[in-house]
Amino acid sequence: MVELAELTAGPDLQARRRARLRESAVSFGMMGPAVLLYTVMTVVPVGVAVYLSFTDWDGFSTAAFTGLDNYKHLFDDPSSSDAWYVTALIAAVGTVLMVGLGLVYALALKGRSRANSFFRAVAYFPHVISALILGYLWAAILGTNGAINNTLAKFGIEPVGFLFDEQFALISLIAVIVWAGFGFNVVLFVAALQTVPAELLEAAAIDGASKRQINLRIVIPMIAPVVTVATVLNLVGLIRAYDIVVSLTGGGPAGSTQTFTYLILARSFEGTKVGYATAQAVFLMVVSAVFALVVTALRNRQDQAATGS
Repeated sequence: MVELAELTAGPDLQARRRARLRESAVSFGMMGPAVLLYTVMTVVPVGVAVYLSFTDWDGFSTAAFTGLDNYKHLFDDPSSSDAWYVTALIAAVGTVLMVGLGLVYALALKGRSRANSFFRAVAYFPHVISALILGYLWAAILGTNGAINNTLAKFGIEPVGFLFDEQFALISLIAVIVWAGFGFNVVLFVAALQTVPAELLEAAAIDGASKRQINLRIVIPMIAPVVTVATVLNLVGLIRAYDIVVSLTGGGPAGSTQTFTYLILARSFEGTKVGYATAQAVFLMVVSAVFALVVTALRNRQDQAATGS
């Protein structure tokens, strides 16, 4: 009886194995082009960049391997330290303001009406336009001979150094970045707010909870994962801020608005220090990844503490 069962089950088992092999082959065949494209477009360039970061290369001659010299110079370079200070300030302040203002704006416009749809579109509109164009637009408004200072001059008022005073220039840059980017957060948060059950909010209101208590105790905790995603996206994006810097301030005055990405592209590559610039780029990539992982880990820890798991 046992031998008969084995003989009967044998063909079925082999058929199931062949079916699984066919499914695996089809899956790998469908994934193959995507994996190949990702490898060619991402993995290989990153690998080449990591190698070049350990070399002294001007972009033309043969690259000479120098070990960790580029990374040591990165920490000794005063321009890198100044650029990192500007980058950290823009990333920290910009992320807090964009996420905070986006959340407040979304909570105020979470209802469905034509007026709310209009104001959501107004908030998101700057995100549609190229950041480079927005920088030139605001440069024409805030510049020395810009619209605001020309208007002030007609009333005999001295021009305000929005872009030629070091402190004002950095504040102006952050303000423009926040204005241009917070609309993206509004869209994310409005979409997340639509997933909060209306019955839960109505029950809280019937129990006597105020609108502020409902938002703080129910709504915001329920959309916390979306807030985390928005925080990571904004933080990583602002660490790599470049286009608005180019068109609005050009890194000036006196390097007061020069971000790390701007330093890499406008200074290091321009000076044919390709090996050193690549080391800076690799370091920037690592820092961005670390910040993203830290924010995500902190959010996961808070979720685990809230659920008691």
